[in-house]
Amino acid sequence: MDTMTTPTDVAALSYEEARDELVRVVSELEQGAPTLEQSLALWERGEALARRCEEWLLGAKKRLEAARSAAQPPTDTE
Repeated sequence: MDTMTTPTDVAALSYEEARDELVRVVSELEQGAPTLEQSLALWERGEALARRCEEWLLGAKKRLEAARSAAQPPTDTE
């Protein structure tokens, strides 16, 4: 797997890059890695990628909530 020879820092990945790599990692794990060590390395990389995707999604959710709040007209308190 290319990511095992030159792993990119997960924090530097965009959501799409992390998601695509996670899909590849899961596929490789499902096919069965040749050694236990390789399986563990893939699993650890997959966990890091999943966390990165979650960070991106939580950030996007916060931005959407902020945009919705800013777009709502003020309510009368009188």
